[in-house]
Amino acid sequence: MVPPLHFEARLANALVRLPELEQGDEPRFCLDELSGRLSELRSAGGALSWVFSLVSEVQQRGETAAYVCGPGATFYPPDASAGGVDLAALPVVLTEDLTARARAADELLRSGAFALVVVELIGVKGRVSPALLSRLHGLVQKHHSALVFVTDEEADGTIGSLVSLRAVARRTIHSDATRCRITLDVLKDKRRAPGWSAELVRSLPPGLR
Repeated sequence: MVPPLHFEARLANALVRLPELEQGDEPRFCLDELSGRLSELRSAGGALSWVFSLVSEVQQRGETAAYVCGPGATFYPPDASAGGVDLAALPVVLTEDLTARARAADELLRSGAFALVVVELIGVKGRVSPALLSRLHGLVQKHHSALVFVTDEEADGTIGSLVSLRAVARRTIHSDATRCRITLDVLKDKRRAPGWSAELVRSLPPGLR
């Protein structure tokens, strides 16, 4: 069962987090790389594997992450738990439309208690208003938090020019049909040159084998 939203966030963890990566370091899809930025992860399959690897990292560092989605979300709690996510420590906000989700992210980031906020927009139509996006951008910079929007592969214009990193995730089933490779191809990166990539290897759930 998805845990309900709660606002008993550990404010003691709301410390200033400065990026630890230097320009010459190998880029990675990690908290230090994404802090202080708006990011967009487009899904052609497997995007949530990357998202929950990030959530797991945040929790292991003693920080707090939150997940904002709708009733028809692709977030499947047992998969997240199997990937190392502590569901009891992951607030989940359920809202209907794009604007409500962006406003929920605004409230969460404004508290200063969240190192990471994920907003799932798969299958959601519309566009985040420039004013709201600008406010979100200011909040992630102020609190050195990461805000990741998860969108469809063909999403165009949903998230504006303030997105600092945009990537697409694609899943390929391994020949043994028990594993899959999930590649992450970076299309835009304002801190580094775009074009870098990374990959995860994950076991397939029994029902997909």
